[in-house]
Amino acid sequence: MNLKLRLTILSFLQFFVWGAWLITMANFWFGTKHWDGTQFGAVFGTMGIASIFMPTITGIIADRWINAERIFSVLHILYGVVLFILPHSADPNSFFWLMLLAMCFYMPTIALANSISYTILKNSNLDVVKDFPPIRVWGTIGFIVAMWITNLTGNKATEGQFYIGGAIAIFLGIYALTLPKCPPQKLIDKSAPLFEQLGLNAFKLFGSYKMALFFLFSMLLGAALQLTNAYGDVFLSEFSHFPKYADSFVVQRSTIIMSISQVSETLFILAIPFFLKKFGIKKVMLMSMLAWVLRFGFFAYGVPDGFGLTLIIFSCIVYGMAFDFFNISGSLFVETTTDKKIRSSAQGLFMMMTNGFGALFGSYIAGWAIDKFFTHKFTNVSDLTAYLDTTADNPTFLQILKNSFNSAVNADGTLSSVVMVKDWQNIWLSFAIYALILAIFFAVLFRHKHNPEDVSSVKH
Repeated sequence: MNLKLRLTILSFLQFFVWGAWLITMANFWFGTKHWDGTQFGAVFGTMGIASIFMPTITGIIADRWINAERIFSVLHILYGVVLFILPHSADPNSFFWLMLLAMCFYMPTIALANSISYTILKNSNLDVVKDFPPIRVWGTIGFIVAMWITNLTGNKATEGQFYIGGAIAIFLGIYALTLPKCPPQKLIDKSAPLFEQLGLNAFKLFGSYKMALFFLFSMLLGAALQLTNAYGDVFLSEFSHFPKYADSFVVQRSTIIMSISQVSETLFILAIPFFLKKFGIKKVMLMSMLAWVLRFGFFAYGVPDGFGLTLIIFSCIVYGMAFDFFNISGSLFVETTTDKKIRSSAQGLFMMMTNGFGALFGSYIAGWAIDKFFTHKFTNVSDLTAYLDTTADNPTFLQILKNSFNSAVNADGTLSSVVMVKDWQNIWLSFAIYALILAIFFAVLFRHKHNPEDVSSVKH
């Protein structure tokens, strides 16, 4: 089988096993389990906790002792097994610990997949900057296919999403063993200090002002990525609370609408070599931050019909630039600016800052803020119907009140239980302001002179 095709399959499956549940887990959490937002923030934060230490540890092991493809294989098989157990959790606490275990197995495989692809391409004398993006784009396609399968099979709010991801993860673990060997580089002298032998000298990158600032903004921007992953699909699904939108295509096929974001990714990934070589990492990352402003801003004013639907689609389209111009370009930047002795460790460090501290920061703060500041609580029917733009005798409204909120209207006009509805417009606006502030500070503080030859050198 053609080498690039084999890496394409690797990339496709790598993100399929994440896309099967990542975007739709909120529907399972809020819609099926009826657990609260702060707890959900903690569960989504498990990706951050795992990414703080697991990618770095596995990167060090791959640099020093064990073939990268073997570590990758074992981690995916274990991840798949835990996904089968996860939906049987009886309460949020047990779900949290099982998800944390699953993330400890999965999150390091993202950086490992990049390292494996880079190693195999370089060993075959291929150009990483030119050849990797077209391979990586199939990871996004895998994510899209998984989202569509989960939605179209009726599993976006059920345990089935985890079974789909688990089965393919185990298959991917077996498939990885058929790839060309990626043995440890062992480029560090045995007489070197223990700190260096363990690969911990990658942390010396923080001693450089430019790299330290790059990792800091990677963390802060990583928070934005987790916000949209955590809440994008449930935002669209919760238009079902409004009787006039309850049967809309956006509500029924929210995951498919969200997949436009990943379709956009496929286009922007292919544009990365051009943008990175022409504009450099600073301008490309700044474009990403401004794209996040638009992503959140368009969502803030989006609704399932008319011009509002156009804004939702625009938000999904701009996501491709927001995600790719930061995540993929950042990985390539690390590859071009670090010593080959510590590249796997440095990639793990980048993952630690983005999907680790960044995800943890974004998930916990967002979950807390949404519960405390952006959740409306209604105790009488008049206030609720005014907010939902309906009437108290609307049959659809009464059905929604019963099925979605487990409440009813008392004779005096009060509600039998408190109804809580998220204020999505202000949630998204606050996220947009955050991204804008980040872009301004990055433009002022990050100093980097672009040299196209630096990008070209990654293939050597």
